[in-house]
Amino acid sequence: MSNEQFDVVVIGGGPGGYVAAIRAAQLGMKVALVEKSELGGICLNWGCIPTKALLRSADIVRLIRHAADFGVRADVQGIDLDSVIGRSRKVAGQLQRGVTHLMKKNGVSVHKGHARLKGQGVVEVTGKDGVTSLIASNIILATGARPRQLPGLQPDGDTVWTYFEALRPSRLPTRLLIVGAGAIGIEFASFYETLGVEVTVVEMAERILPVEDEEVSAYVADALTRQGIRLRTGCRVRSKARTDDLWHVEFDGPDATAIDVDVILVAAGVVGNVEELGLENTKVRVDRNHIVAGDFGVTDEPGVFAIGDVAGAPCLAHKASHEGVACVEKIAGLDAHALDVNSVPACTYSHPQVASVGQTESQAKSSGRAVRIGKFPFSANGKAIAMGSTDGFVKVVFDSESGELLGAHMVGDEVTEMIQGYVVARQLETTEAELMASIVPHPTQSEAMHEAVLAAYDRALHI
Repeated sequence: MSNEQFDVVVIGGGPGGYVAAIRAAQLGMKVALVEKSELGGICLNWGCIPTKALLRSADIVRLIRHAADFGVRADVQGIDLDSVIGRSRKVAGQLQRGVTHLMKKNGVSVHKGHARLKGQGVVEVTGKDGVTSLIASNIILATGARPRQLPGLQPDGDTVWTYFEALRPSRLPTRLLIVGAGAIGIEFASFYETLGVEVTVVEMAERILPVEDEEVSAYVADALTRQGIRLRTGCRVRSKARTDDLWHVEFDGPDATAIDVDVILVAAGVVGNVEELGLENTKVRVDRNHIVAGDFGVTDEPGVFAIGDVAGAPCLAHKASHEGVACVEKIAGLDAHALDVNSVPACTYSHPQVASVGQTESQAKSSGRAVRIGKFPFSANGKAIAMGSTDGFVKVVFDSESGELLGAHMVGDEVTEMIQGYVVARQLETTEAELMASIVPHPTQSEAMHEAVLAAYDRALHI
């Protein structure tokens, strides 16, 4: 067994882990990164990136179907599923190679294998070439998460899927049941419905996208229903039985009508990868399948940190990356700033898209604040009308006394590319005065962001 000494050992090569490794290397530390599968983690290989590639194919199908609206004669001649999936995998592969290059460029020592904490700053890595001990005074756990399994709905790779199987199906099902109406479930609902699959989504909560603003959830629900997606909220799977080539599924809830489907996709959240890490050799605590960590990823074990999905919600790649940088800068003794969970933006790449940051209207009101609400529809935005993208709106929530921007919520085409404006505004502690005084270019969809702020103070110009 060989021993190697490092300043920082990062366990997990996803967007939290590899970014932490890069930042540590930039700060002059000797860094090792351990990854048992593919660099880039779930996000790059099986989540964020490949799903967006699939959804882009769906966007093109949708646009061609509406080509006549733009004076263009075009028809969808057919969908080559293998090519759609192939492009998605190619995109993921390209970015994975990019991460590999970044590790080499920054001098990060990459170790392929399974890592286990042995205590006293020792990480034992078991790989195909044997066992290596990595020794460091700082260990960052960034092992991510995996799909939550529901009793009786364990994935079989054929007719019960997680997002792994949904990303590379061998065939298009005729009828698909999606269990869970969070971002993952709704994105796959949009993709498969566009490709001609009959989709039903079941959600235990009273509304889809339950963490989003209620008006946004309602708008998306109406849009998806008009597209042909069947939504069952306040409902759960009571029983299922395989008959011939179908699943016969029965429900508890307001709509208890049974259905028959080819495939069931379980998209009911994730659980942290905390098993087989040797945590029993440390003081690290685990609560509900996630490592308990405070600011900067600090755990109960000195010198051991946890970031990203394994440290709990929100389980988002950009949150993990931000935590990784903050954690490493704290280790380096810099004047780092801890993550503000209320300033983490969230995006859902369905059709229509959803983007948000900060508090919803109901959250702001329940905190006892007096609020001002501003809304502006894309149907009154010149660029949106020209692009044929008039569905949706922008909504902002302000503290009526201080003018603090408490939250911002959008639904519509490409709003995921717009939300960053409000993220920066919140980071700079901007009030309504600065936002109203800002000049927004015309014609752009972002004008709706400015108009929503004006509307909160009864100054909207175009409605």
